[in-house]
Amino acid sequence: MTADLSQIVKAYDVRGVVPDQWDESLAVLFGAAFARVTGARAIVTGHDMRPSSPGLSRAFARGAAAQGVDVTEIGLCSTDQLYYASGALDLPGAMFTASHNPAQYNGIKMCRAGAAPVGQDTGLAEIRELVESWVDSGGPAPADTEGTITQRDSLEDYAAHLRSLVDLASIRPLKVVVDAGNGMGGHTVPTVFAGLPLTLVPMYFELDGTFPNHEANPLDPANIVDLQKRVREEGADLGIAFDGDADRCFVVDEHGDPVSPSAITALVASRELAKHGGKGVIIHNLITSWSVPEVVRENGGTPVRTRVGHSFIKAEMARSGAIFGGEHSAHYYFKDFWNADTGMLAALHVLAALGGQEGPLSALVAQYDRYAGSGEINSTVDDQTGRLAAIKAAYEGREGIELDELDGLTIAAADWWFNVRPSNTEPLLRLNAEAKDETTMAKVRDEALAIIRG
Repeated sequence: MTADLSQIVKAYDVRGVVPDQWDESLAVLFGAAFARVTGARAIVTGHDMRPSSPGLSRAFARGAAAQGVDVTEIGLCSTDQLYYASGALDLPGAMFTASHNPAQYNGIKMCRAGAAPVGQDTGLAEIRELVESWVDSGGPAPADTEGTITQRDSLEDYAAHLRSLVDLASIRPLKVVVDAGNGMGGHTVPTVFAGLPLTLVPMYFELDGTFPNHEANPLDPANIVDLQKRVREEGADLGIAFDGDADRCFVVDEHGDPVSPSAITALVASRELAKHGGKGVIIHNLITSWSVPEVVRENGGTPVRTRVGHSFIKAEMARSGAIFGGEHSAHYYFKDFWNADTGMLAALHVLAALGGQEGPLSALVAQYDRYAGSGEINSTVDDQTGRLAAIKAAYEGREGIELDELDGLTIAAADWWFNVRPSNTEPLLRLNAEAKDETTMAKVRDEALAIIRG
């Protein structure tokens, strides 16, 4: 096929429509390029439940094996299960998933041995260059000796590893509703939760990459409506929703009200700090709530602020030796999990925290949810740079205002802040605002939106 790799090779992964933008013939070339760039003698692969995933994954394996690389296929898995295999086996890995994207999409999330990220600056650009050259030349020469392709089941080991990281032995019985969104949570949750004192109410656990019930993207409020309703109907203690590849988790309390991912970050940070003697670095990105660094300091830790995006978080985790990191998009990163993100481990922490005391989840998380936030608001703009300059001009020089440009533009005052950053893939500006009360937040949000959309 004729492929425009600029459309499918993103900042952190490969993602596009199948078969229009990429197919199995291209997956073979990506497998060969991954083998060349990593220089590995062996790799591990896994895939989600999308109809195109098994074929793409096997084609990638064939491409790598033709370069003399031995391939271990773990088959159906969540993305964090693939990271587990990469870490436990100390092998580079490739996960076939398009996460929360619609059914016609698929993609590849790649990592080096020990689940170290592969992004534009850490190998993805070289992989793209090789694939582009081979599309024109007809492919790479095979190795003298072809590698093997073997299968291995890692689900039980993955579940056991996660449970070894959180003490759940003495929690009280809990009733939990889990919405897997027909994604990989339906595959992993029954094994991870097995033997725990939980009454599990499953929703949409049937693996179906066409997503017949709702998109597997819990960041969109429309996709957790079913979960919220079920939690209230069941009188459950909490609800958990996973995205399509089950590397992110979203939580709702006993009333069905969403719990801010920043509050989950603060809660897990406090637990990880307690586990490490009240010392350690905690990473948070710049759109997480002010609550996060406050809680980290209160618990003896050192908060470190970083840009949005998993490659930045993972790089800073490795550089600083951080014990935990959280993003407002509900990605949670753990030193004990090779600095990789795992929503399942975050979910276990929430269950342990809730089950370790008698109060409801709403009361437990209230101490970690101290400010009024806008959530992320996207605006389509013709000129991202021009709009950012207009915002800077509007606030620069005002008394008591601080500006920084770590990632987009952040404007902060004594009792509020907002960040505006451009999308890398669409003509959008993304606004996040927060203040000490709802009235102030609304005023700050609306003033910023007026400039962005002006």
